[in-house]
Amino acid sequence: MDNPTPLAICNLMKHDSEILIVGGGLNGPALALALAQSGHSVTVIDTLSEKIRKNAAFDGRSYALALASVRLLRAIGIWDRVAENAQPMLEIKVTDGRAGEGASPLFMHFDHAEIEEGPMGHMLEDRFLRRAFLEAMEETPGITHLSGETVVAQEILPAGVTITLASGKTLAGKLLIGSDGRASGTAQRAGIQRTGWGYGQTALVCAIEHELPHEGIAHQFFMPPGPLAILPLPGNVSSIVWSESDETAAEFTALSDTDFMEVLRPRFGDFLGQIKLRGKRFTYPLGLTVANSFVADRLALIGDAAHGMHPIAGQGLNAGLRDVGALAQVLDEAARRGEDIGAPDVLARYQQWRRFDTATLALATDLTNRLFSNDNPLLRLGRDLGMGAINAMPTLRRKFIREAAGLTGDLPSLMRN
Repeated sequence: MDNPTPLAICNLMKHDSEILIVGGGLNGPALALALAQSGHSVTVIDTLSEKIRKNAAFDGRSYALALASVRLLRAIGIWDRVAENAQPMLEIKVTDGRAGEGASPLFMHFDHAEIEEGPMGHMLEDRFLRRAFLEAMEETPGITHLSGETVVAQEILPAGVTITLASGKTLAGKLLIGSDGRASGTAQRAGIQRTGWGYGQTALVCAIEHELPHEGIAHQFFMPPGPLAILPLPGNVSSIVWSESDETAAEFTALSDTDFMEVLRPRFGDFLGQIKLRGKRFTYPLGLTVANSFVADRLALIGDAAHGMHPIAGQGLNAGLRDVGALAQVLDEAARRGEDIGAPDVLARYQQWRRFDTATLALATDLTNRLFSNDNPLLRLGRDLGMGAINAMPTLRRKFIREAAGLTGDLPSLMRN
């Protein structure tokens, strides 16, 4: 009798689902939906309870979704659930300066009217997106969602993979996906090392109500300690992502809401009239961390488990959704050809697709942060002249707009129009 092939052995093994996804935040559910709609069975293991995710109130946390990411969300049935709560980003204004002194006269201004595809992206609150994913997973055949569960062990076998939950339950599948954040337990248990460093910066995150309409304009104001992003939400509300040195951020975090607004106002400016805090304030440390490999035996990493970057370009979730689109396409094409979706050569295609793009983006965000987060007069002059030159060249400006919209590079089919 001939020896059975690895694919034959894998098909004989009893699986709870074909694909096991560890992490129920955003990228994990997005991948689950994309795979289930292609006929795969998927289990999503989420440490948070479904009740907590579903009942989240306004807290100011939000995402800048590039146009390509909106396309993917539309393709997997999410966008129609959240579109009424999304704010189109019609323009982006990038300036350089110091708190209380105003911006440099040289700047970059990107207008969505310069490309044919529509708005460069949309702003959407975290609570609406998470709720939409939960509802969609409930309604989609082929998805099992286990909330309030934590993976404590994993074992890779020739015919598949098994994971053990804190509850004692064991699950088996053909492929394990780590979508469990920068401190990915999935990656650690697989022996995958990481490369990265901290920036000595902390992000202060909140939402601001303002007197005047924002007109769908996103602002990025570069100051010596780090950038301040003012991102439009529906109504006269904007999301704030403000990078400060760790020491200063700790001091500001300890302030009362009233005193916090007193230090924010000179940095924010008065172009939107009177401002006031809405909702809670959050902080998180800023750094770069990239997994040394995005794949291992019967395992792949997506989102922050694969790469975490500075929010300076707002590409964190967008890069994760590119992972989702690429991996879903690779696995679907492999299944259609009758390949074992957990085979090394299949997963190598995903890694080859995403590694270069991720490395390029990580390098770009790192260099941009280092270039702009300082008060060196020569660097200030050089970067201001550079912004002015880009703004004066329509072809180059259009290229930057398409980059911000996520329309460049080798796009997965789910992100194409």
